[in-house]
Amino acid sequence: MSTEENIENTKAGYAAFAAGDAEGAMSKLADDIEWIVPGESAVSGSYRGKDEVAGMWMKVAEKSLTTTPQHILGDDDLVVVLTQVTAGGESWDAADVLTFRDGKVVKIQSASDTAKQAKVFGTS
Repeated sequence: MSTEENIENTKAGYAAFAAGDAEGAMSKLADDIEWIVPGESAVSGSYRGKDEVAGMWMKVAEKSLTTTPQHILGDDDLVVVLTQVTAGGESWDAADVLTFRDGKVVKIQSASDTAKQAKVFGTS
């Protein structure tokens, strides 16, 4: 897929997530997705496969997490989303790096304020 197609898939996935359409957001992910959340919070760790990612989404939904992309940049199979995250009354900036293969996201690695994540979600 082209950079432009990967960016469009990214935009569609974030829009679906924002609309509460988990199925639509999940459709952009490969079955063997790996999602890495940094830090020591209760939601930190590596999630593998759609079932584990869905479980993580359920945890963050408990704190009404939203993510609002500010900028989306792409280069071949990598897309970087600079986003504003809000959860549990706190807000912070984050960067999500998405790796694509054949039009699906195979890896997401987030970089964000791990102290605020721990404050909102507790520690593991």
